[in-house]
Amino acid sequence: MFPKIGPPDGADTAWMLVAFALVLLMTPALGLFYGGMVRSKSVLNMMMMCLSAIPIVWIIWVVFGYSLAFGADEGGVIGNPFTFAGLRGLFGDYGPAGADTVHMPLVGDIPAVLFVAFQAGFAMVTVALIAGAVADRMRFVSWLIFAGLWATLVYIPVAHWVFSAPGVTSENGGWIVSHLKAIDFAGGTVVEINSGASALVIALLLGRRAGWPKDPMRPHNLPFVMLGAGLLWFGWFGFNAGSTLAANGSAALIAVNTLGAGAISMVAWLVVEKVRHGRPTSFGAASGVIAGLVAITPSCSAVTPIGALAVGAVAGAVSSYAIELKYRWRYDDSLDVVGVHFVSGVVGTLMIGLVASSSAPAGVDGLLYGGGFDQLWRQAVAVIVVCAYAAGVTAIIGLALKYTIGLRADRQHEMDGIDDGQHAETAYDFHSPRGGRVDLPG
Repeated sequence: MFPKIGPPDGADTAWMLVAFALVLLMTPALGLFYGGMVRSKSVLNMMMMCLSAIPIVWIIWVVFGYSLAFGADEGGVIGNPFTFAGLRGLFGDYGPAGADTVHMPLVGDIPAVLFVAFQAGFAMVTVALIAGAVADRMRFVSWLIFAGLWATLVYIPVAHWVFSAPGVTSENGGWIVSHLKAIDFAGGTVVEINSGASALVIALLLGRRAGWPKDPMRPHNLPFVMLGAGLLWFGWFGFNAGSTLAANGSAALIAVNTLGAGAISMVAWLVVEKVRHGRPTSFGAASGVIAGLVAITPSCSAVTPIGALAVGAVAGAVSSYAIELKYRWRYDDSLDVVGVHFVSGVVGTLMIGLVASSSAPAGVDGLLYGGGFDQLWRQAVAVIVVCAYAAGVTAIIGLALKYTIGLRADRQHEMDGIDDGQHAETAYDFHSPRGGRVDLPG
């Protein structure tokens, strides 16, 4: 019977309440990270795009989204939308005066409704990630509609394929985790590849920013970028270690792997930057951290701490090169969602097939640990299928919006500042007061 009924474990529940809060923090943290990367006339719009993902996703998640992702499996493709519609059957029986009783629906050993909220945080930050590719030029109303459609038609089905493991919230699970048996512990395909492939498609449909790449479009606030990266790193411990759904040794190892991958990826990025451009930068440091965290997300349960260092080092170096491809191939991915999230997501997902160790919680050996090519091909199939599905459905959504309500903001709004054009606000008041008397001392 799903969900199972019983008393929640106090330690696991306490840890998951913290993990849920950490994951929820990641969406506004992403707003800071992205907000610092855009020009001063676009920062509010970017933060609004990120923050708006929270209410959009939560409303969908409560009404039918969670049930589609984690309801009774329908052929490995999607969950039944009526199983948990409106979160029915997940509240529990709290007894007189709100006291908990043993009649509590559980996922693992935590309250089912806490699992609902935890997984919603994943969906929120994944939707927000796409905003980085469309900075400076997308209509806000179009973004809101796109975000809702994308969460429903792209994120939720892929989440079911990968996260809905058999025996957790239903008897059977999604086809990638149940039948293909690819490993993606916390979202390399669901979060990173899914958002990265979609970001590329929607950026191409929107077209380049006015003046790009001829005009300089440097980050307007690097301290914002650094702070956002730090908060994302902090939240990522809840993202990865929280996916154990328990306060145990696996969560501890996963937290260590998350720390190591982010750390060495920052070093690798800065080394490449120093060799290629002569100077390591704060922007590169922040980007390197994120690349490593992205790559360890799918692999954190499958590798040892040494394996995590290998994953992070490769991701930092490869993504440092990859972000410059947009200038060669002339696609305007404004804030490098493709170069960092897509590329590092692919790196982390595929490297499971190379450096996974059976001594890690996932219990699988990769090619370099004597496991042959078995896990590698499974990982590759998951990458290809999720990439193709995300790109294809995003193209349909984007084209439908482009030829109905329109995707792109007015050109004059782009030139004058999309903050003012879309929100009638500006982030900074650069106008000094005029007139009036000034009394000087003496």
